[in-house]
Amino acid sequence: ALAHTYRDAGVAVQYVQPDETPPPNQMFVADLMFMTPEGTIVGRPASTVRAGEERFVARRLAALGIPILRSVRGTGTFEGADAAWIDPQTVLLATGLRTNAEGARQVGSLLKEMGVEVVQVGLPYGAMHLMGQLRFADHDLAIAWPGRVPYGAVETLRGSGYEVFFLPSEEEAVRGFALNFVTLAPRRILMAAGNPVTQAVYEKAGITCHTVEVDELLKAAGGIGCLTGILEREQGK
Repeated sequence: ALAHTYRDAGVAVQYVQPDETPPPNQMFVADLMFMTPEGTIVGRPASTVRAGEERFVARRLAALGIPILRSVRGTGTFEGADAAWIDPQTVLLATGLRTNAEGARQVGSLLKEMGVEVVQVGLPYGAMHLMGQLRFADHDLAIAWPGRVPYGAVETLRGSGYEVFFLPSEEEAVRGFALNFVTLAPRRILMAAGNPVTQAVYEKAGITCHTVEVDELLKAAGGIGCLTGILEREQGK
């Protein structure tokens, strides 16, 4: 249903297509890669349960002709859901449960070689990824989870001209992954169905909400954003 909804919205969908039985968490591809204009950074999951998942993503990216700029290695851990582009010259990079200081150093050094400013923030204890605490609905609009989003991230965004508003329903954030959406175009998002309070707030803010039933997938403790590794966006999107 998710892939069908993406295609209906004009989004091309590629599958990882592992050549052996994949581990169950393989579907959360956003953790396993981080795209840049020059190519991708392949992640290295912190959880031993997920060790090795990145090789399937790396093979698929190579088959698609996407340059692999770096694979996080050694003692470094990095998951793509801990990084986010603020604008074409700036990336937010979070450390915490899944991305450690060494992983952030390896990712940050590559981005700096590309002329990108890296703003590093620390996640509060218990927060899994930056993606779960902060999402972007437009080039100047972000939605955050109060009490869990890093203070420095909010201040950086506001200093960069963003409006930041906070999620209205913690229950829908926890049970319905209401913040874990994917932006299809400026102020146009794809989110999990069944989050009426949050959806109403988004729509009041001028965001067009497309919904899809993903209840079974949510039981694996990840949302639409986690399931989607974005490879390319059209200009302005």
